[in-house]
Amino acid sequence: MEGEMSSEAAEPNKNTMFFYNTPKNHFFNALVAGAVAGMVVDIVLFPIDTMKTRLQSELGFWRAGGFRGIYKGLAPAAAGSAPSAALFFCAYENLKIFLVGITQSSKNSPYIHMVSASGAEVLACVVRVPVEIAKQRRQALNYKQQQSGLQILWTAYKNEGLRQGLYRGFGSTIMREIPFSLIQFPLWEYFKLQWSPTTGLELTPFSVALCGAIAGGISSGLTTPLDVIKTRVMLAEQNSLIIKLTIPQVLSSILREKGFKGLFAGFLPRVLWITLGGAFFFGFYDFTSRLLVSKEAYNK
Repeated sequence: MEGEMSSEAAEPNKNTMFFYNTPKNHFFNALVAGAVAGMVVDIVLFPIDTMKTRLQSELGFWRAGGFRGIYKGLAPAAAGSAPSAALFFCAYENLKIFLVGITQSSKNSPYIHMVSASGAEVLACVVRVPVEIAKQRRQALNYKQQQSGLQILWTAYKNEGLRQGLYRGFGSTIMREIPFSLIQFPLWEYFKLQWSPTTGLELTPFSVALCGAIAGGISSGLTTPLDVIKTRVMLAEQNSLIIKLTIPQVLSSILREKGFKGLFAGFLPRVLWITLGGAFFFGFYDFTSRLLVSKEAYNK
């Protein structure tokens, strides 16, 4: 949910100050607006994310904590959400500009959005994966619950190293995030592009949020099996058989244990979380960007 936004969120007109990135403010706006959006989503919707993680846990919902301590893991999530989202948006917005320039494609090309979002996701995962490990192990109360997020990360690094400790599940996270972004971002950009011609209304932060919610809901539902695999890998104990398995083998083990429905464990919380998250994330991203542009215009 992290795991998701654009400078075409609105176009300027004579009456309203819209989000429009000039070369001067482009990087800064994406950085700040992305950080605000990421922080708001993770704090507001954290309990839903906790329930989703416990439903996907190998132990099952109740043994992983049930409804107890649903804010466990909030600190690492809040600390990591701002830099992760900021890094994502900076990469996404600037990759779009770069790709449009070298390919001479339309800025509304879905291929531009797909490639830009995929590249941005890989970069953001450098921050997101360690944060996810600390957050999800705190959310699953059976996992040494007395440890703080920093202690979990230090223990993982000390006992398992950088790749198998801090960045365990990096491949499965990328495997989840890239398909998610390949679906979500072209949908979101398309919905925004069609909003005014279809509704006759101008594009506002609320309508951008609505477009984000619909795109996020569709994308999250389709990629739930990938999220289940990622969660299983990240929650596995050091000596667990799961960490020795390849991603296809983890998939097979889930099918053997719980059948096809096991691949969609946590489906409803995940879709609810990302639908609401998409609304908050894209809406606050657009709203914050407009405020930044308005402030810059005022100071000129």
